Amino acid sequence: MKFTKGVKDGLPIGIGYFAVSFAFGINAGAVLHSWILATFISMTNLTSAGQFAGLNIMASATGTLLEMAVASLFINLRYSLMAISLSQKVDSNFGTLKRILLSTGITDEIYAVAMSKPGKVNAKYFLGLMVLPYLGWSGGTLTGAVCGQILPDMVVNALGVALYGMFVAIVVPAMKSHRPTLVAVLIAIALSFAFKFVPVLSGVGAGFAIIICAVVASLVCAALFPIDGTSANKPPQEAR
Repeated sequence: MKFTKGVKDGLPIGIGYFAVSFAFGINAGAVLHSWILATFISMTNLTSAGQFAGLNIMASATGTLLEMAVASLFINLRYSLMAISLSQKVDSNFGTLKRILLSTGITDEIYAVAMSKPGKVNAKYFLGLMVLPYLGWSGGTLTGAVCGQILPDMVVNALGVALYGMFVAIVVPAMKSHRPTLVAVLIAIALSFAFKFVPVLSGVGAGFAIIICAVVASLVCAALFPIDGTSANKPPQEAR
């Protein structure tokens, strides 16, 4: 019953992930020229921001594997913090092996739903919770990558913009209601422009530019807007 309950709670997340990953699949298929590789990326990663950053580095002529690895590490570092918080929520039967296997399913939404449940979370519920989001994310990427190869270029280009629209839809509401987010985004934008248009910085690879923008914006906001221990344990309010 707990597995079934987890599946039901994960259904809305899975539907949302399918729509978002469909746009990622179109972009990934266009860059990699392979629906198999595009789908494999989503099957082994469950992070829209990390995958998008990695895809940008792949598309760049100057991108390297090191840049992609470091960029993904910093962008996805928040999942480690979520995992630490979630480890205090799971029951005593949620052993080490189960934690290692199921930790791959930690996303902002899955974490928030799990943390919002009264009492302890067991492994069966968490497995059920992550099943449909995982299938939705991988299936959406597969569908988008395949459709990108058979749909007219005009339609593919239009659908490809949806991924950028997703990030705008996620970031703008948070910027309007949360000052630290606004400052972090403005710093990242300013640095991005600098790496694009300032001659001395324009030679920096796309991957390292993403890393520097993310780290500098995070460090500045961490210094300007420190949070106390109680607020750090609250589940996130924004979508991934």
